[in-house]
Amino acid sequence: MRAMQVTEAGGFELVERPIPEPADDEVRIAVAACGVCRGDGHVCEGGAEHVDYPRIPGHEFVGYIDAVGDRVTEWAVGDRVGVGWHGGHCFTCEPCRDGEFVLCEEKPVTGMDRDGGYAEYATARAEALAAIPEGSDAATTAPLLCAGLTSFNALRNADVRPGDLVAVVGIGGLGHLALQYAHEAGFETVAVSRGTEKREAALDYGAAHFVDSEAQDPAEALTDLGGVDLVLATAPASDAIAAAIDGLGPNGEVVAVGIPEEPVPVEVGSLTATRGSFSGWASGTPSDAEDTVAFGARRDIETTVETFDLADAEAAYRAMDSGDVRYRAVVLP
Repeated sequence: MRAMQVTEAGGFELVERPIPEPADDEVRIAVAACGVCRGDGHVCEGGAEHVDYPRIPGHEFVGYIDAVGDRVTEWAVGDRVGVGWHGGHCFTCEPCRDGEFVLCEEKPVTGMDRDGGYAEYATARAEALAAIPEGSDAATTAPLLCAGLTSFNALRNADVRPGDLVAVVGIGGLGHLALQYAHEAGFETVAVSRGTEKREAALDYGAAHFVDSEAQDPAEALTDLGGVDLVLATAPASDAIAAAIDGLGPNGEVVAVGIPEEPVPVEVGSLTATRGSFSGWASGTPSDAEDTVAFGARRDIETTVETFDLADAEAAYRAMDSGDVRYRAVVLP
């Protein structure tokens, strides 16, 4: 099979490898499409000490099962499935015993602890699989296994109700989906972005208001709207997240799903004054992914992608990393 592997931090190489055989508790998937995510940077650029190189990145992919391990009974050859960041769980640690599989102490990360979807074939543990309906486009469905799942899951677990004011900071791979989820779930939505380049797209995606953070103070703009109940921070930029905190209304919450490299400065006095809070959210389980895909199908959520051949996976990653993609790069093996 063809695969794009990272031989060391920063080094991509298109190679031919033997098609992998699934272990007893795994399946093998013929990959149809794999999204390119900023989280791939842990492998592509280094920073994760436990990565064994060479490694095939990619943690949001869709395809068909073409082989199953001897102990796998719940999946069969021909099933259409997807795999996200969550590469499995141990079932026995304290978080697993509490049903918090996404917090498993032993979970492998797809495309980091094990090879991912920048390849024609990939193996996955049975408990890491999400069922994907027939008829959906692979290229626009693959990003829902991470970008969609993370933003949808964070939104539906936040302490907000339909009609509340929700601000999405950053209109990129996660943000363009988050705007649609918030709008379709009945929230009054605000898009916060640098410059006006994405204004029309944000309004098309369901934003009722647009804040250009280069032209106005986001906190003042959000306060003028009455104060937001939720800031969903999808941009991995600490200054963009910090700039929105003072725009929280009473009992407002900032939930970060984009992870900046720099610490986010938080004025505790501001949170105290509004009884506000700041938290993070980690993606979700395969069951959550299935909910994300189902909601998107019911509400006609549009995933905007640019596709690349597997041989151009490095170019796809670089375009994503520089922000040149609108709005999700997808590799087609």
